[in-house]
Amino acid sequence: MPELSKIRFVYLAVFFIAVFCAFPAAALQASTQTQLAKVYEQDTTNPISDYLVSEKYDGIRAIWTGSQLLTRQGNLISAPEWFTAPLPAVWLDGELWTKRQNFEVLSSIVRTQTPKHSRWRQVKYMVFDMPDAQLPFEERYKNYSKLIEQVNAEHIKAVQQQRFHSNHELSEHLKAMVEHGAEGLMLHLATALHQSGRSDALLKLKPYFDEEAEVIAHLPGKGKYTDMLGALRVRNQQGIEFSIGTGFTDAERANPPPVGSIITYKYHGYTKNNVPRFASFLRIREGVEGE
Repeated sequence: MPELSKIRFVYLAVFFIAVFCAFPAAALQASTQTQLAKVYEQDTTNPISDYLVSEKYDGIRAIWTGSQLLTRQGNLISAPEWFTAPLPAVWLDGELWTKRQNFEVLSSIVRTQTPKHSRWRQVKYMVFDMPDAQLPFEERYKNYSKLIEQVNAEHIKAVQQQRFHSNHELSEHLKAMVEHGAEGLMLHLATALHQSGRSDALLKLKPYFDEEAEVIAHLPGKGKYTDMLGALRVRNQQGIEFSIGTGFTDAERANPPPVGSIITYKYHGYTKNNVPRFASFLRIREGVEGE
C-alpha cells in the first residue's frame, strides 16, 4: 500500500473510532427514533437567525444504523451492497434522492426488493444529521460534513446548511429554490439537541402544506371521466372527511388508490370547518415513505 494511502486509511480509522465512541449507546437500538418536522410559521418562538437552513429533498427518509439502511418506520431498505459499503459504523440520518421532481422514479427504484444496480446508480444518500444526544445540531452538522468528506463516495453527500437573518431573506430564498424545482426548505435549530418526534427544533417550509389521509371511498367521474375516478373520499389524521378531485393523471383515474390505502395530498390552509382548502392529490404512500 502506498505511504499516502496508509496515512489516509489510519486517519479515517481513527476518525471513525472517535466518532463511534462518542455516540450514545442508547441510539444504537433497532428502532429508528427519528426527528420529525413541524410546519414553520413566522411567529415561531425562535428568531430565524437561530436556524440552519437547507433544501428539503423530495425523497425517501433513510436511517443508517451503522450496519443497516432503514426507513423511518424501521423497515429494511434493499440497497445494493456497493451503495452502503462506504458508510461508516455510526448512526446517520438522511434522504435517498435522485433529482428534483422525480419522486415516483425514486420510489420505484427503492421499492424493488431485488435492487437493480443500474437504477440505483441514480440514487444519492443526502445526509442531514448524525444523531448524538449530547451535541447541538450546529456541532452535529460540522461532524457529519467532516465525516462525509472523509468517506469520499460520489453517491453519499453532506447536506449543506446556511443562515438567514430575516423572514424576508428566508422567503426570497424559498422562492428562488422552488422556481428551480425544489420542494421547500428545512430549518434546524442550531442549539437543539437531537430528540425524537416533532418539535420546534426541526421545521419545514413549503409553498404549500401536505398531509396524509386514508381513502374511504371512490366517487364516480362524469363527462370525460365517465367510468373513471371522479374524486377520492378521504379521512385525514384529524378525522375530517372530505373529497379530493384534482391532481390525478388519467392513468391514476383509471386505476385509483384502493380503499384503505394512505395517500399524500397538498392543500393551502383550512376552511372555517377545518377542511383542507384546495386539496389536491400528490401520491399514494407505499412500502417506504419520505418525510
